[in-house]
Amino acid sequence: MTADHYLATGPRVGIRHFTPDDRAEFTARARESATLHRPWLYPPSDADAYAGYVAKLREPAREGFLICERDGGSVAGYLTINNIVHGAFRCGAIGYGGFVHAAGRGLMSEGLRLVLRYAFDVLGLHRLEANIQPGNERSLALVSRAGFRLEGFSPDFLLIDGAWRDHERWAITSEMVPEDEAA
Repeated sequence: MTADHYLATGPRVGIRHFTPDDRAEFTARARESATLHRPWLYPPSDADAYAGYVAKLREPAREGFLICERDGGSVAGYLTINNIVHGAFRCGAIGYGGFVHAAGRGLMSEGLRLVLRYAFDVLGLHRLEANIQPGNERSLALVSRAGFRLEGFSPDFLLIDGAWRDHERWAITSEMVPEDEAA
C-alpha cells in the first residue's frame, strides 16, 4: 500500500480505515492470534463477523483503524474509537488488538500514537479513554507508554465472554500528547 492510502504514517506503520477487502487477512490474523487475545479480546474471526464489525464502524459514533506495516502493508493490529461524543465533551473510548506476528515489535505503540494524533487533530476530540481488565499486562503497558493516566477502577464494567469483568479506567487528553510523538 502506498503512503497516500494511509491517514497518517510513522517510521514503520501507517493507519487506515477498514475495508471489506481486508476481511481475509484480518480474520486469518484474528484466528492465529486467539491465544494472545484470550481471555481479553474476541476480534471477528470469520467472514460474517467481520462484515458485521465493519458495518458497525460506519456508525457516526465510531471510527476504526487498521495499523499496517509500511514495509509490505501487513495488518499488525487495529484500533477503534467507540462512543464518540462531540460538543463540549469531545471524547471517545478506544479498543484495540495487536496480532501475534507483530507482538513485541513496538508496532502497536507507534500505531496508537498515530491514532491519538488523528483523533485529536483531525476528529477534533479532546479526550480518549481505555478500559482495561486489570490482569491484561500488555494492554496496560501499551497505554502507559502512550501517556494515558490511570483514573479509576470500575467493577463489573463490561460483559466479556459471558461474564461481567472489572476494568481499570485510563485516559489521555489532547494536551498530554506531544506534537512530535506521532512521528
